[in-house]
Amino acid sequence: MVASAKKDPREEVLQAWYMDDSDEDQRLPHHRNPPEYVSLEQLAELGVLSWRLDADNYEMDEELKKIREERGYSYMDFCEVCPEKLPNYEEKIKIFFEEHLHTDEEIRYCVAGSGYFDVRDRNDSWIRVWVKKGGMIVLPAGIYHRFTLDSDNYIKAMRLFVGDPVWTPFNRPHDHLPARQEYIKAFVEKEAANRVVDAAA
Repeated sequence: MVASAKKDPREEVLQAWYMDDSDEDQRLPHHRNPPEYVSLEQLAELGVLSWRLDADNYEMDEELKKIREERGYSYMDFCEVCPEKLPNYEEKIKIFFEEHLHTDEEIRYCVAGSGYFDVRDRNDSWIRVWVKKGGMIVLPAGIYHRFTLDSDNYIKAMRLFVGDPVWTPFNRPHDHLPARQEYIKAFVEKEAANRVVDAAA
């Protein structure tokens, strides 16, 4: 009897798929027809890192502590996004959904609720990453992305940062920024070079 491949526990709190092109409500899943799922390994190839953590125990969680120490995340706060808790909610949600990049990593750990982080792949297609309670995601500096709530309209996320937080979004296009150039070099050109080597092998 062949042992089935062990399921990655992260898949219970993080799912990703290619988005369709419809302009329906941004909070809907926007699956293609048929759905095209994206693995967490494929996300990692774009520089998007993920963990599954114990959201009910984040104050005492040794794994979270270890990640923070290893990656230098000295700053931490919480952000609740929902109509009741976020001032200027409608306006903020529109701003979060504008395609943008940051010159630092964006680190979000969902301790309650859920939401969508959309990232661009190497061909500029949107991948929707659904992050649920217990999911932690790191978007690399320089990747174009956006955020929206799902139809439950609620997320509470821990925000982590190296040093003093800088939340400045640079709306697309900002291809001239060093962070964008470094991202392209590290994740787009490197992969293209790997494909050429594989083809020649």
